[in-house]
Amino acid sequence: MARKPLPEIVRWSQELFAPLGSIRTKAMFGGWGFYCDDFFFALIANEVLYLKADDEESQARFRAAGSEPFSYRYPDGRTITMAYWSAPEEALDSPNAMAPWARGALACAVRAGAKKRKR
Repeated sequence: MARKPLPEIVRWSQELFAPLGSIRTKAMFGGWGFYCDDFFFALIANEVLYLKADDEESQARFRAAGSEPFSYRYPDGRTITMAYWSAPEEALDSPNAMAPWARGALACAVRAGAKKRKR
C-alpha cells in the first residue's frame, strides 16, 4: 500500500529543522510530532507549528515574539495548556531564521529528558 504524501506544512517544517540533524516525524492525535535524536521538540496541530519551551525565560521569548501557547480542550470542557508555543512568523521564513528557535526547543527537550532520567 502506498504511503500518503506528507502535508506541505510537515515537509516545510522538516526543511526548517534540517540544520539540527536527523529529524523524524510521527503522525499523532490528528497532528504531527517532530523528533531530533529521539527528543520530542516540536509539534503541528491545526496547521500551526509549535516549539517546546520549558521555563519562564524561554516562554518569555515566545511571548515577546507574539507567539501563543498550545492548548487543548477536552470534550468535557477542561482545557490544558502545554509547554509548546507557536513558532514566530519570521522564524517560518527559512532554516536560518528558524535555527535559534529550533535549537532552543531542542535544548528544552533535552533538559526534559534529563529530568525524566533522574527520576
